[in-house]
Amino acid sequence: MNRETWDRWCERGILGLVLAILVFGPLAIGATRALPFLIIQGLTLGVMLLWGARFWLSSRPQLLWPPICWAVVAFAGYAIVRYLNADIEYLARQELIRVLVYACLFLAILNNLHRQESTQIVSGTLIFLAMAISGYAIYQFLAHSHRVWYFEVRHDFGASGTYISRNHLGGFLEMLLPLGLAYTLTSRLKPVTKVFLGYASLVILAGIAVTISRGTCASTAVALALFFGVLLFHRTYRLPALVLLVVVVAAGAYYLPKSFPVQARLKPVIEGQGRMEEDSRVLLWQAAIRIWQENPWWGVGPAHYDYRFRQVRPAQVQLRPAWAHNDYLNTLAEWGLVGLGIVASALVLMGLGVLKTWSFVRGKPRGLGEERNSNKFAFVLGASLGLAAILVHSVVDFNMHIPANAILAITLMALLSSHLRFATDRYWVRVKPWGKVVASVLVLAGLGYLGQQGWHRTAESVWLQRAAGASAFSPAQAACLKNAFAAEPMNAETAYAIGYAYRVQSSEGGKNYRELVEQAMEWFGRSIKLNPWRGDGYAGCGWCLDWLGRTAESGQYFERAAELEPNGYFMAANIGRHYIEAGDFAAAKPWFERSLTLERDNPNARNWLQFVNSRLQETATNEISAKLNFPPQ
Repeated sequence: MNRETWDRWCERGILGLVLAILVFGPLAIGATRALPFLIIQGLTLGVMLLWGARFWLSSRPQLLWPPICWAVVAFAGYAIVRYLNADIEYLARQELIRVLVYACLFLAILNNLHRQESTQIVSGTLIFLAMAISGYAIYQFLAHSHRVWYFEVRHDFGASGTYISRNHLGGFLEMLLPLGLAYTLTSRLKPVTKVFLGYASLVILAGIAVTISRGTCASTAVALALFFGVLLFHRTYRLPALVLLVVVVAAGAYYLPKSFPVQARLKPVIEGQGRMEEDSRVLLWQAAIRIWQENPWWGVGPAHYDYRFRQVRPAQVQLRPAWAHNDYLNTLAEWGLVGLGIVASALVLMGLGVLKTWSFVRGKPRGLGEERNSNKFAFVLGASLGLAAILVHSVVDFNMHIPANAILAITLMALLSSHLRFATDRYWVRVKPWGKVVASVLVLAGLGYLGQQGWHRTAESVWLQRAAGASAFSPAQAACLKNAFAAEPMNAETAYAIGYAYRVQSSEGGKNYRELVEQAMEWFGRSIKLNPWRGDGYAGCGWCLDWLGRTAESGQYFERAAELEPNGYFMAANIGRHYIEAGDFAAAKPWFERSLTLERDNPNARNWLQFVNSRLQETATNEISAKLNFPPQ
């Protein structure tokens, strides 16, 4: 085969790998777990390798480089800088890897899948994938199923399809509903294909309905209002758009009043009974602003929100939030004004690109005043409104921290940006021989770094899975955790887990209990060095000192733990236990009372409080008896 044939096969290979990533991510519960994302990372390496080969196979290699590419490269560079200065290296590195994967995919899709055939294949695959996942969600809703594949999850109201959270299923579907509707009404596809696309779109709409997600409903309503608003001003599409609008409104009017879950979730909001200040999201947003104020320009560090939240935790929020449930505030807190500014510039540049492309993709007049349907217009309209929906939804959720949804968003952004080539040729850049060398070096560097990181993370994940399958806190589990730590020696969570396993083993007694507790203290100390913002490590060291009878030394560790987690109910209970070990029951009592105030469903603190009250009462009774038996002279 000649070079052009090999080049064509490389392009097809990139298309196949991108489709595999787009399909696998949503099916693998959003690729939120380590191993599914590692698979996506490996597929991305394949995309990079084939793209690098195309630079040398093509006789006249070119880059499509619209302005948004500078923002993508700028954020990737900024992520590297922030990683090098992060307090928690492991978390920042994992976030950096995600950013690099997303940036590589964006640039690769933009430069390799800009043909209309590729765009239609990607769009069709995603629409029918969304239909299939919506069908699964509808089944969950009707059967009241609490399973996602083999995972047991809790669905109080709506269904989540192949995601753990129904909000994230909603985020995935809302990006694709406008695309399906646009291809149905405005494309030049065959009538039979349009029928299937229209059916798929209605199933997707039903999938959105059964999520019962308020954020999804609001963002979908905004996207549909814009969709029908645009089409009703086009004479060619006015009648079919009006018919579809009537169908959607009629279906909603029939379904909404009859569904109890919908009534339970949405009626208070519609009637104004739900109070915004009672929503825990508002408390998380306020916490994000307080975290951001610590470092307004640069942020506290990539993926640091979850641990920095603990210092500003509101008393009403005792669960681990992980993210701020607002992608904009989360970005502001972790990346600062500089990071948020780069992201905002990318969105603005994309929007300007869509406006510039709009008039070139609407279709040329076929007769007097009559416009011809256009596949380009269908994609630009559908993808733009799909992205608008997820941008609205991001105000109340963290869909951009779900890899499958983030990759879908950047895919739509890349394909949208590639349509600028229909408006102008100015963004094509000829790659000269020295440019090939530079591109090859960058590709090889990316392959080396991401490949090495993927190898270590895979080894760590395998050992962590084995540890999860071993008996809790057993020597076998500790051995598996130590192997995981050897693969990734910067993971504070693993170091803490090893320390806790040795702590439990020591508490069971035995001749070697002192050796075990000293090992536990060593691992807790490593955890503190790797993550200085986690109070559990300090509390673990304090417990070890208490167990060794060195209560005078342990107080400073518990004081630091209290500073790092002042409103954590579990930490308050641990500090109460410390005072019991020190024999100071009067000091222990307020800590257990505070723990119960923070979390009423807290049997551990309740039982210890009863014990403390009993001992205090016993002490008081003994003092009274002593005074009665030995009256003062």
